[in-house]
Amino acid sequence: MPAENYIYYGDNANAPYGEKTEEEIKALSLAAGRFLFEKGVKAIVIACNTATSAAVRMLREQLNIPVISMEPAVRPAVAGLKGGKALVLATAATVTQHRYLSLIERIGANDKVINVGCSGLAEMVEDGKTGDDEINAYLDFRLSSVKGSAIDALVIGCTHYSFVSAQIKRYIDRVFNTDCKVFDGRIGTALQLRRLLEENNLKSGDKAGGIQYFTSGCKNDIESFKKLFQNFNP
Repeated sequence: MPAENYIYYGDNANAPYGEKTEEEIKALSLAAGRFLFEKGVKAIVIACNTATSAAVRMLREQLNIPVISMEPAVRPAVAGLKGGKALVLATAATVTQHRYLSLIERIGANDKVINVGCSGLAEMVEDGKTGDDEINAYLDFRLSSVKGSAIDALVIGCTHYSFVSAQIKRYIDRVFNTDCKVFDGRIGTALQLRRLLEENNLKSGDKAGGIQYFTSGCKNDIESFKKLFQNFNP
């Protein structure tokens, strides 16, 4: 959707949300949603699985615009299993919240998924610690209890992890002796946004749009944010 104008809001003063309580996540998500709403946006994308699980219903009730959610792509991952299981890597908050657990129950996947809460991985990505050696060392520790499992699919359950999905796949394929397929919910989220804009006659024209960036972080810490965006846009 290159013709759209985007406002990006990063709650850098409080992120990541994966280690916070559900009530904290709801309050922070509502504050972020209101910030964007007051900027006059026509739709909001919650680009965070953790915030979606905790707060999407509340945001839809309180903001009178389309609010697009995202969730780990467990459904398509489970549908393509060939005898093994789907390994879901997400934040500790996501894999314990009611919305996610209800999804697993609803699609009958309790015995088909291995849920792993990856505390600290989002911070590694933001710090630029994304090399194979660093990711391998992290996964050696985090996945030690599930080694030997038959893995058919890898579900990237946090938008931070998308930036290291190739490194994660290389590790899983090598250590679990597999060639797993990677499932990432971000593509489906973008397609859902486009569909809702079309249905509500909200799509922009043909002229190229732009992006405005906002953060709740310290205004005197601009250099660290520049480094962060460089890490995400090599």
